Amino acid sequence: MVKHSRRIFSLSRKHFLTGLIILALAVSCTKLETRNREKPLAQVFEKNLYASDIRYIFPSDVSHEDSVQILQNYIDKWVKKQLILQKAELNLTEEQKDVRQQIEEYRSSLLIYKYEQNLIIQKLDTLISDEEIEAYYAENPSNFNLDRHIVKALFIKLPLDAPDLWRVRQLYRSEREEDFQELESYCYQYGVKYDYFDDLWIPFTTITNALPNEIRNPESFLRWNRFIEQQDSGYRYLVNIRENSLAGTVAPLPYVEQKIRSIILNKRKVQFVRDLENNIYKDALNKGNFTIH
Repeated sequence: MVKHSRRIFSLSRKHFLTGLIILALAVSCTKLETRNREKPLAQVFEKNLYASDIRYIFPSDVSHEDSVQILQNYIDKWVKKQLILQKAELNLTEEQKDVRQQIEEYRSSLLIYKYEQNLIIQKLDTLISDEEIEAYYAENPSNFNLDRHIVKALFIKLPLDAPDLWRVRQLYRSEREEDFQELESYCYQYGVKYDYFDDLWIPFTTITNALPNEIRNPESFLRWNRFIEQQDSGYRYLVNIRENSLAGTVAPLPYVEQKIRSIILNKRKVQFVRDLENNIYKDALNKGNFTIH
């Protein structure tokens, strides 16, 4: 019969858990008491969980209530893990339970990965020039086809009672710098929302999701329209679409620049690791450090 840890909660659960927390913290502060003299917090078959096993699970700034919950969750997870492990021990063959090779392979892979990552941090050139980015973009245009419509746009949301709306309708369509400055000053004073995406490509849905009325055919709309004017019961919405790039076309370079930078850097990492392996191999071969029979 399994001696299940649930028996420890026959007392008041909250008070008992409080005692366990105090015990765990006390054990973390002293090593005078050996494990053989500790009282288990939980037991599953022959496996015991001691206060010294859990001394690191409590964050330094945790509240008492959270400590109780953390401890309760930890004990429950530990018990479930031991029960499942016992089932595995009973039901798997000796061959299936022999995991020494997998453990060694995992250890080897982990050590190699850590060694490679340390060398990458120390020696890999992470500077990527604009020329490299432009060259990669030009050589691989099909890799950057858009899966959505993107725009550069001006978005304004104003209360219906905002003054001089007729003037705002003139200003937001204008290309003159002085008109833009006047519009910006006006919107900071009266606008509910003012977003100027002139240097940043954004999904067209960022605009349409903020509008009260649906645009049913976004592609057709973007082909033939630059301006959007809508209103609901309280606000007027004005949009100037300064540029657009449709789904299925090649994305503008600025929109994918960071992605290209990551691709180039990843290629460098792969090449660095490949060169590292080859150099170690050649060096060992020259020194006679291995033999292939």
